[in-house]
Amino acid sequence: MSSASSLNPKRYQPNINRFLALCGRNYYHILRWLPNGVEQGASWQVGGDYGFLDVRLLENTRYTQLIEISRNVGKTDFVDTPKISVRVYHDAKLAEVLTSRQIYQLSPVYDYPNIRMHHRDEKYRVNAFLEELLRIDNHTSVVCLAES
Repeated sequence: MSSASSLNPKRYQPNINRFLALCGRNYYHILRWLPNGVEQGASWQVGGDYGFLDVRLLENTRYTQLIEISRNVGKTDFVDTPKISVRVYHDAKLAEVLTSRQIYQLSPVYDYPNIRMHHRDEKYRVNAFLEELLRIDNHTSVVCLAES
């Protein structure tokens, strides 16, 4: 093996089909508890077998919505409250994470290693985290719909 090939490992290629399937599953999880006709600024709680999610509608347009989802993990110095912004595309039937707690704009692919230590497939991993977070709602119910 030449030294040039060992210095330049195979470039990461994201699996678009796998990513779109994940975003589609997230869309259908969210659609189960996203109220119809909700106004921008509204917030509500989604309860399930494993706790509650706090949801707030940040932006409402004809074909998309921007929601913020967080889960209160209680008062602790060790764990930050998981909080993500999700763009819900109703025309494409997809839901994609735009920002997460420390990442304000997700890139499709990151070089590795990088200064922030993001994984090469960080965008996929954050969307997979959303899927795990949405599993809280196995038997969902909108607990409280309140104006902000």
